[in-house]
Amino acid sequence: MAIQQLIMVAKLEQEKEDKLAREFQQAQQNLEQNKQKMQGIESYRMEYLTQMRNEANQGMKINSYGHYQQFISKLEEAVKQQSEVIRTAFKVVNQRRTLWLEQQQKRKAVEMLIEKHRAAEQAKADRAEQALLDEVATQKFFRTRK
Repeated sequence: MAIQQLIMVAKLEQEKEDKLAREFQQAQQNLEQNKQKMQGIESYRMEYLTQMRNEANQGMKINSYGHYQQFISKLEEAVKQQSEVIRTAFKVVNQRRTLWLEQQQKRKAVEMLIEKHRAAEQAKADRAEQALLDEVATQKFFRTRK
């Protein structure tokens, strides 16, 4: 494979790697946003529980207590759902990290091929130059002997 073709392949592999790196970063940001959302829900739930306790200590009607309990149950369900969203987001982060690292290895492999190709070309050029220098030295030797 010609070096120009390898360079083109390396460029394409780099573009794929960059795209996967961006997707990995987006997945990480999504995970962090979902964690923050979870903290918000849990914080709101705790505030609501505190408010319910304070009102219960002051004497609360039974139907008010039922409304509080019902709303707290909905908040607990939201916490469970958000936990599942976070688990899924975490899996996506791991998958995207794996894809990005695999693509990074592919790009490095192509770059190694390019370097090997360049080294082989340089060795060939060095051998040709050495042969030329040997020929010049040989001719000079024979000219000085005559």
